[in-house]
Order: sequence, then structure tokens, then C-alpha cells
Amino acid sequence: MTKSDIQVMPKFFDRYINLAENIDIIEALTQTATFASLIPIETLEALGDLRYAPGKWTVKDILQHVIDNERIMTYRAMRFARNDKTALPGYDEELFGQNANATRRSLIDLYDEYAILRKASICLFKSFDEEMLMRDGTCFNQTISALALGYVVVGHALHHATIIRERYLPLLD
Repeated sequence: MTKSDIQVMPKFFDRYINLAENIDIIEALTQTATFASLIPIETLEALGDLRYAPGKWTVKDILQHVIDNERIMTYRAMRFARNDKTALPGYDEELFGQNANATRRSLIDLYDEYAILRKASICLFKSFDEEMLMRDGTCFNQTISALALGYVVVGHALHHATIIRERYLPLLD
């Protein structure tokens, strides 16, 4: 199934969904299966713990956030695909960021975790049939399908890779 199969485009999440290509969800997840496919690790290593402005995250913090978000979105997708209609809450990304200790981790460790998590996400989405992908539920006060959540995962990683390219890479000049 592709992005064009999403029946209800949820507000807030649409900003991420729209960044993903209109290709099969498994192919979309596979194309972004490593963060290195988005930004080479050597590029981020050169940045170290630089921040483009006071109070902003480091690139390690961003990568940890992308990982955390993928875990949350795939959990939501699994619940909805399994026909769980429980409304799910949002999460506080700032609280998660403050308590993740990402700057203590190596980039290779974060890149490895991202790749391993994405493999698990791909396996999860491969287990869904079309009916399961079309099932929806409520999270963050929005109705969203399991399929749409898959494209959120893809688009969210693309969004943060763009932020790194636009706001952090100029710090190397």
C-alpha cells in the first residue's frame, strides 16, 4: 500500500507524511533503513556536540529523538492494526530528550540502534495485511491509520535529516 491509500490525512502528522515518497510502505521504510542513507556518520561526527543555537539539541539528541519517535509510532501502529480503539496520548519530546542522555552515547551506537529498530519496524509492517494497515485509532487527539503512522516514521526521519543539513552542517563552514 502507498501513501495515496491513506483515507484520512491527519493534521499535525501530515507534515511528516507529506515528506515521504508515494511508494509502497515497506519500500519507503527500507529506503530510510539506516540513518547513514540520510546523512553519513562522518558528517555528524564532525559536528560533535555543537548546537546551532542555545537550548537546541545536539545531533545525538536529534537522532535519539528520531529513534524514540519511531518506537512510539510503531507501537501505535501495532495497537491500531490489532484493532485496539483505545485513544493513545501524545508524548513530551522535550522530557524524553532531557532524560535520554544521548550525548553520553557514541554516534555509531545511535546509528546501530536506528538500523536495528528500523529492521524491526519493517518486520512489523510486513506482518500487516491491507485491512490491518487501514485500521485507525486516535492518538494526539487525531484519527490516524496504521498505514499513515508508517509514513510518519519515514517522514519524521527525513524531516530531522533536513534540519541537520540546513541548521547544523553550516556550523562546519
